[in-house]
Amino acid sequence: MTFGVFMHKDGSVYDDIPEMHYQFPKSYLSRAKQMVGDWIVYREPVKIPQSKGFFAVAKVANIISDPDVTDRYRALIEPGSYLPFSPTVPHVVDGQPVERDLANAQAAVRLLSNSDFARIVALGLPEEEFLPRTGDPEPLDRVQEVRVPFEVERPLVQSLVSRPFRDRAFRRAVMEAYDGRCAITGFKLVNGGGRLEAQAAHIRPVEHGGPDSVRNGLALSGTAHWMFDRGLIGFADDLSILVHRKVNDREGVEAVINKTGRLLTPEVVAYRPHPQFLSWHRQFHGFER
Repeated sequence: MTFGVFMHKDGSVYDDIPEMHYQFPKSYLSRAKQMVGDWIVYREPVKIPQSKGFFAVAKVANIISDPDVTDRYRALIEPGSYLPFSPTVPHVVDGQPVERDLANAQAAVRLLSNSDFARIVALGLPEEEFLPRTGDPEPLDRVQEVRVPFEVERPLVQSLVSRPFRDRAFRRAVMEAYDGRCAITGFKLVNGGGRLEAQAAHIRPVEHGGPDSVRNGLALSGTAHWMFDRGLIGFADDLSILVHRKVNDREGVEAVINKTGRLLTPEVVAYRPHPQFLSWHRQFHGFER
């Protein structure tokens, strides 16, 4: 196995959509080719203010010449493989770098040792109860050292393609980004057992090629989730909430929409819905005809 690191910064000169493709210069081509068919982790540079550190894992399907820019290439991400970390993994834990083999630490595309990959994934995708409960004490330290063997065990990689595991990880990431609050109604309800009422919804469903990405996710109450999946409501690129013309009780639907009339989004800009996924939903459900 040849694991790797892709360095990504929002707003850079490179045309990246981490869930779908990663653009890089020719100087990294030979290194990136080694990662085809294997897994990489995404990392934000250390120098970015409030850097998320390592924030996702994905599988590289292929490398192609960039169709738009000479001497640049794209690593195509295998559909359905992208998975966000929650919590994101800091660069340093307990005074030690999480990525221990730092021979090429400044390179935007670099190889990653098996043990470093296992450590990062174990920290970013902990196997635990993902749904927060009221009354539970907060952990003293959300990110703790994880000891892993040098060789990556097969179950770790198998977990990355397991649908139940991915569903739990996706829900955890979306609920954390939206603080458990429905993006349409604004409600943050907790049932008698301490579970959040909101559900994690995909904007572009997995069965239609949508990734398990926070930017392709929404926290929605049960009724809002039902309406969204059936195309009764959607969102414009400016995040205003749209009610489809086929709705037979428009007044009733509008009554559950929060008073701003807009999607309530995460404070972190990088977690807000990507226009590409919102556009897909509108087109699929006929908002733009």
